[in-house]
Amino acid sequence: MEIDKKIMLSKDESLFVRGPLSRFKEFTFAVKVFINFLKAFRKMHFIGPCVTVFGSARFTNDSEHYKNAEKIGAALAKTGFTVMTGGGPGIMEAANKGAFEAGGNSVGYNIILPFEQKPNPYLHKWIDIPYFFIRKVILIKYSYAFVVMPGGIGTLDELFEALTLIQNKVISDFPIVIFDSVYHNELWEHIQLMAENESISPEDMELLFVTDSVEDLMAHIESHTIKKFGLIRKPVKPKWWLGEPADKPISNET
Repeated sequence: MEIDKKIMLSKDESLFVRGPLSRFKEFTFAVKVFINFLKAFRKMHFIGPCVTVFGSARFTNDSEHYKNAEKIGAALAKTGFTVMTGGGPGIMEAANKGAFEAGGNSVGYNIILPFEQKPNPYLHKWIDIPYFFIRKVILIKYSYAFVVMPGGIGTLDELFEALTLIQNKVISDFPIVIFDSVYHNELWEHIQLMAENESISPEDMELLFVTDSVEDLMAHIESHTIKKFGLIRKPVKPKWWLGEPADKPISNET
């Protein structure tokens, strides 16, 4: 069978997962990964307690899903959270826009794709990341809650990544809110089926909250995040010897 060379990716990440490479190539790839992690850590160190919003890049600004994401972004920002997304268009743009226009902090982690996804215009801070796995780590690392909007395969990947880490106690049991019960009906039924067949524990169902209400979403996040983890917003003193400017946003303490 021949592979169409037009669809083969030339990215480092694609080359890396095809199988063993030379020791030198694998070493240089590991160095690039380390450098990209450092860039992300340094860029986002002061962003404060975040809520990550996942969702499709394909919805336009006249769709109901886009409008709902705007409302959610604004509500999160008014509560004091930094709204974090994958930095692209669609749902990501809408959530960032809602936070940006509400006067809150808005950040994004833009993935570098062959068709060059660009950061949306409603970001106070963003970073371009060439590797999907780094992007997922960063989206989870700074978050105290996750909102899952209508989306595709990437959104499901991000949902189950967060669920797996919570289930296995890698991260705390931060709330995961699935928004839009109609869109996610079959997904929710399948998760229930897994519980019925004991492939997941019944208590795993408690990690998810499904709603169609922005108000209920916010109430759930406030009670399961702000109150539960005792979040406060507190100025953080930058380190001059690391070249950090004095006008950094406030960060979090728990």
